[in-house]
Amino acid sequence: MTSPVWHPYAHLLTQPAAPRVVGGEGPRFTLDSGETLLDATCSWWCMIHGYAHPRLVAAIKEQADTLCHVMLGGLTHEPADRLARELVRVTPPGLNHVFFSDSGSVGMEVAMKMAVQYHHLRGRPEKHRMLSLMKAYHGDTSGCMAVCDPEEGMHSLFAGYLPSHHFAPAPTAPYDADADAVAHDLAALRTVLERHHHEIAALLMEPLLQAAGGLNMTSPSYLTGARELCDEFDVLLVFDEVATGFGRTGRLFAADHAGVTPDIMVLSKGLTGGYLGHAATLATDRVHDAFIGETPRHAFMHGPTFMGNPLACRVALESLSVFEEENYLEKIAGLNQVLRTELLEDPALRRHPRVRDVRVLGATAVIEVDDAAGLEGVAAFARARGVWLRPFGRWLYTMPAYITPEVDMRNITGVMKDWFR
Repeated sequence: MTSPVWHPYAHLLTQPAAPRVVGGEGPRFTLDSGETLLDATCSWWCMIHGYAHPRLVAAIKEQADTLCHVMLGGLTHEPADRLARELVRVTPPGLNHVFFSDSGSVGMEVAMKMAVQYHHLRGRPEKHRMLSLMKAYHGDTSGCMAVCDPEEGMHSLFAGYLPSHHFAPAPTAPYDADADAVAHDLAALRTVLERHHHEIAALLMEPLLQAAGGLNMTSPSYLTGARELCDEFDVLLVFDEVATGFGRTGRLFAADHAGVTPDIMVLSKGLTGGYLGHAATLATDRVHDAFIGETPRHAFMHGPTFMGNPLACRVALESLSVFEEENYLEKIAGLNQVLRTELLEDPALRRHPRVRDVRVLGATAVIEVDDAAGLEGVAAFARARGVWLRPFGRWLYTMPAYITPEVDMRNITGVMKDWFR
């Protein structure tokens, strides 16, 4: 019987039948066919603890016995209050205020609305456009689509429907570039700000790792320079850490590599360890305090139904506890070493005629090819070897769960390399 489920990013005419998952444990999930597949993508980068983690499952069950949901409008509850305090504790200094929502895309919508209203309340209503970077991806909702890469991104079909914003060139200097090498990227950013700062409310960026836009990896010095430019031109700096947050780049947050505090930071994916949808948009006192006033326009007019959901807050708290108590940053460093050794330092892979580049940052690795056709069939190839890989475009990547053992990591990287043999 054909399922009525409409799958994402799927060509309805040619899509194969989706494998049916019936369970999972650790870094693997199990299909109804009996197959067990090693998940090299941890379910779009969010299942950082793997499947069926006993502490996270127990936290959801325990919270369900007490309170599954209540509106956050005019009410509050202990899990939301405690999670907000914990997020203020672990994020860069100064992010003292937390607005909850239910997905990374909505968290970014919140950030953009917050930035526009901030300037309006300061008497600068003309500052109502965003500045984003080429190669950016910030989500699939309308506001987010408008700040994704308009040329190579997946939303060009909707160009006539979307509002118009500004874009700066994607940074090109790699992670380990020195400040001088980043100067060209920052000069390009400055040029856009000089021309359009009078109408720009915020600069949006995925710090260090532009994920779904092609896994572009950039320098901490770019973050430092961007912070200085935003201060110079009275533009808020927004970090989209939906993909990079909670360890993916090797630090708890990508901002930590540069010691930079953005004005607004958005978190999701790893926030709950992937066990429930949830997001948080954090803001500094500077942003938050602009909303303190007597007029009706001082109220921030946004309120997702499931914001601050008690189940999601409770499992997020447990996820963070596991991360800290079990020293996940050390685990991530171990994953990074395997990825560097097996992929980045493999001369045969780097010299392969179809391979344009190999990049590694934290618990992320990508093999970029010249032509997307060169990756057709790789998912089936990997599945036959017990690994779930889902490339996109010209990028064959892995973002594994942080609990993935070394032997499994070498299995993942081996399958990725075998495709090019």
